[in-house]
Amino acid sequence: MAEVTDHGGGVHSIRVPIPDNPLGHTLVHLLDTDRGPVLVDTGWDDPESWDVLTAGLAAAGVAVAEVTGVVVTHHHPDHHGLCGRVREASGAWIAMHPADTEMVRRGRAQPPGQWYGYLARMAERTGAPQEHTAALRAARARHDGGPPGARAAALPDREIVPGELLDLAGRRLRAIWTPGHTPGHVCLHLEEEHPAGLPGHGRLFSGDHLLPGISPHIGLYEDPITPGGPPLPGSADPLGDYLASLELVGRLSVAEVLPAHQYAFTGAERRVRELLDHHERRLRTLTAVLAEDRTVWEAAERMEWNRPWARIPFASRTIALAEAEAHLRRLVHLGLADVLPGSPTRYRATGPAS
Repeated sequence: MAEVTDHGGGVHSIRVPIPDNPLGHTLVHLLDTDRGPVLVDTGWDDPESWDVLTAGLAAAGVAVAEVTGVVVTHHHPDHHGLCGRVREASGAWIAMHPADTEMVRRGRAQPPGQWYGYLARMAERTGAPQEHTAALRAARARHDGGPPGARAAALPDREIVPGELLDLAGRRLRAIWTPGHTPGHVCLHLEEEHPAGLPGHGRLFSGDHLLPGISPHIGLYEDPITPGGPPLPGSADPLGDYLASLELVGRLSVAEVLPAHQYAFTGAERRVRELLDHHERRLRTLTAVLAEDRTVWEAAERMEWNRPWARIPFASRTIALAEAEAHLRRLVHLGLADVLPGSPTRYRATGPAS
C-alpha cells in the first residue's frame, strides 16, 4: 500500500520503497502546476517501487500518464531510477543539473568491470587491507566483458540552471545548487507562502542535502574510466562544497523542509548548524589523528561512524573510505594537513596555517 501525505498547497509526498536498503524509502514529491503534475525525484528502478509510485499517484488523484515533468535532485538511483519509466508512460521531460547529467552519461558508457576496477584502485590508494581490495578485484573479474552499466538510466532533456526559477506554470520553484553529496545536487526552493501559515520563506525540497536525522554522505567523484583521471568540475574539495552550500541553504530561512528521506521538518537553520558542528568535530578529531602519518584507511578506522568500524559491512566501508578522504582533502585545502609522497597515500597534520 502506498503511503501518501498531503502537505497542502498542491504538494504531496509518496513513500517509494528502496529494496534491501536501510534507508527504507525515498519520499517522492508531487507538485501541482497549471500545466499538470510534476515530480521531484522518482525512486528506485524496481517493480515494487514502480507499483507503489503509481498507486501513490492514483491516491493523490493523478494518473502516471498525466505527469508532465520530473525534476531530479541528484543522479543516485533511489532518486533518478524510475525517471525512464515515468517518461515512457507519460512523455514527461526530465531536468537535472549538468554535473550530475555527466555522471549519468559516464555510467551509461561504463562496463561494470570498469567501475569495480576503479574502486579497487581507490582502495589500494587508501591503504585498504589486501582482503578488501581482493574482493573488489574479484568483482571486477566477474563483471569484465559485461554490457555497460546503468544502461536504463535516463538522460535528462532539460538543464537545471542554479539560481533560476524552473519553467513551472503557476509555481515559483527556484533551483539552489548544493554540491557535496553529488557534484550536481540541487535543492528546490518553493518561494510561496506556507499553506499552514508557518513563519519563514516558503518550503525547500532538500533531496539528500538536508535531512532531519542523517548526516548525508559526502562523495568523491573522479573519472573511473581513465585511471588517474581528473575529478569532475567542482568536486576537488567536496566537503568544502557541502559546507558552503549548507550555509547557503540556512540563509534561506525556509518555513519547512521536505527531504527525500525520513520526514518533513521545521527548524532548517538549527539543523544546518548541527551538521556544520558535526563536520567541524570530525575535522578536529582527524587533525589530532594525523599527529602521526596515516593512510585514509587508518584515518577512517579512527573516525566516528554510526557503528564501530569493525561492524561496518564491506560495501559500506568502501563508501566510508570516500567520505574519509573527502575530510582529509578538506584539511589539506585548509592548510591543516599535507599529502605525503608514496603509495598508499598518507596524510600528516601541519598545524594551523600561518
